[in-house]
Amino acid sequence: MKVAAGPGDDTGSPKEPEQVEVSVVMPCLNEADGVATCIAKALGAIAEMGVSGEVVVVDNGSTDSSAEIAQQAGARVVHERRRGYGAAYQRGFNEARGRYIVMGDADDTYDFTEIERFITPLREGYELVMGDRLKGNILPGAMPWSHRWIGNPILSGLLRVFFHTRISDSHCGMRSFTREAFVKMDLRTSGMEFASEIVVKALRVGLKIHEIPITYHPRIGESKLSGLRDAWRHVRFMLLFSPSYLFLLPGLLLMATGGLLVLALAGGPREILGLRWDYHPLLFGCSMLILGFNLVVFDIAAKAFSMGSGLANPRQWLRRLLDSFSLEKGLILGGLVFVAGVGIEAKIVYEWIRNGYPELMAVRGVTIGMTAMVLGVQTVFASFLVGLMQIKHR
Repeated sequence: MKVAAGPGDDTGSPKEPEQVEVSVVMPCLNEADGVATCIAKALGAIAEMGVSGEVVVVDNGSTDSSAEIAQQAGARVVHERRRGYGAAYQRGFNEARGRYIVMGDADDTYDFTEIERFITPLREGYELVMGDRLKGNILPGAMPWSHRWIGNPILSGLLRVFFHTRISDSHCGMRSFTREAFVKMDLRTSGMEFASEIVVKALRVGLKIHEIPITYHPRIGESKLSGLRDAWRHVRFMLLFSPSYLFLLPGLLLMATGGLLVLALAGGPREILGLRWDYHPLLFGCSMLILGFNLVVFDIAAKAFSMGSGLANPRQWLRRLLDSFSLEKGLILGGLVFVAGVGIEAKIVYEWIRNGYPELMAVRGVTIGMTAMVLGVQTVFASFLVGLMQIKHR
């Protein structure tokens, strides 16, 4: 069995495999009570499999003797200065030399004697294997009721809605994947959202995913989780990585509702549902139209950035839109809308002067004209922004 010890540097890219079949990577932050047990289980499982392997423990700033204990237990210890779950794992994956990589916490919540169950599907052609605690066995005291019945189902449900995955336990911390899959996923986040990023990136690059039920044990030592903060990091990542749910859908809804109100009331007040609808609904409609347009522009800009940076693969409709887009077209369209708004305002001013400066009550016309001017200016500047991102993309 190939086991090395010693710290690496703080930067680096994925290393070439060196005749090691299995690398077990464990992040470690003050896990002196449990890390040796986890290492012993992992090394024992590798020995029983009869393959070459290693255990890589990533010390993430421990103030206890975790690093020394891990090294004495037979692990190769590396150090990562950047704090965070994702930062530690990224360092460990980069340092790992195995063809297959198994990840799990160093607190004995995951049973490393089951490593072979995570390797066999990879040998059969799967690229990512996920543990499933919910369909497995959660031992008493292993998971707070709020995590089991509220947090985990909600976060896993959001992933299923946003990214159309069928994974039932998206935040199980014991997983395995091939080295090639790690390179394909191009993982980047540094915090607890790293668990969500693995699932999202795996889906985006089309990895073949398999789930296996596992037993989840009570942890040894003190928990490092911060419930609400860590949950928010997952939700924030999902929203940022799927901007349609953050920008496009609310934007289209606001634009449609606002546009209907403006069209209905542009010609004058109306009786709708037994109520008189006039200036106030019109003002709300114009505000909704402007806000909705902004959100749609943000969505297009976010997806244009994602295309340029390689973070995501936008849908075909956006590719066609951006391929046909040009700065000049955007400037012309925005200019025409702006001029139309100016024309409405100029007509109001002309009528006011011609009638001898009476009390000005052209609320409807002023509102619609100003809305058109705002939308026109926003279109012009949005065209510059998207054009800039397109230059980067090309």
